[in-house]
Amino acid sequence: MHGPIILLLGGTSESSQMARALAESGLRAVFSYAGRTEAPRPQPLPTRIGGFGGVAGLADYLRAHGITHLIDATHPFAAQMSRNAIEACAATGVKLIALERPAWQAEHSDDWQSLATLEEAAAALPERPARVFLAIGKQNLDLFAARQDHFYLLRLVDAPVAPLPFRDAAWVVDRGPFSLENDLALLRAHRITHLVAKNAGGIGAAAKLAAARALGVKILMVERPALPARRIVQSPEAVLAWLAHGAERGV
Repeated sequence: MHGPIILLLGGTSESSQMARALAESGLRAVFSYAGRTEAPRPQPLPTRIGGFGGVAGLADYLRAHGITHLIDATHPFAAQMSRNAIEACAATGVKLIALERPAWQAEHSDDWQSLATLEEAAAALPERPARVFLAIGKQNLDLFAARQDHFYLLRLVDAPVAPLPFRDAAWVVDRGPFSLENDLALLRAHRITHLVAKNAGGIGAAAKLAAARALGVKILMVERPALPARRIVQSPEAVLAWLAHGAERGV
């Protein structure tokens, strides 16, 4: 049997779309989850869950399974995984493409402050007590634990298994895509004054920005980490075209 053998690094809504496109095309592919959620979405492809063991482990996996093409459709902030993919593909000769959603852009009416890191976002919170929608997932909460004068609202895919590191906090369990109506209600119910978010881009989680805009909530936006140069496309269709044509020409 000829044709590419594909490893799809997933964890985003775009990766699920990519998995469907690969399955419908009859291409041989394996979907890989990092394993950070308790109940990941089922995929129409053979699926593995867990890390690879760094660059060397990923390179070993690529060789052992005869992978010819790697599609990086991880979260834009899964920077270490993306760096590992770049290095492992360079070491093994596997062709690499990234399926990456466009970043969000500030609109004219936004009260938007761009920041390079979550540490900068924590430092940018006001001195006076604020009510903060901390829309960063469950990682890195400790960076904000020194700012105990604020109320924090978290929205998580899974319920927390340990107490949150805040004196005054609330959490909701939900999974996108989210609607403007629901996010407006959420921000109003908790009287949110500040939104801290990572610039994940896409439409699935963009409603919180529109809600913040409508309610005059200040947005502290952490921009994406820089990565080495790689081929990037923004749709599963573009990946399929690359697999069918461009990848064979080494582009």
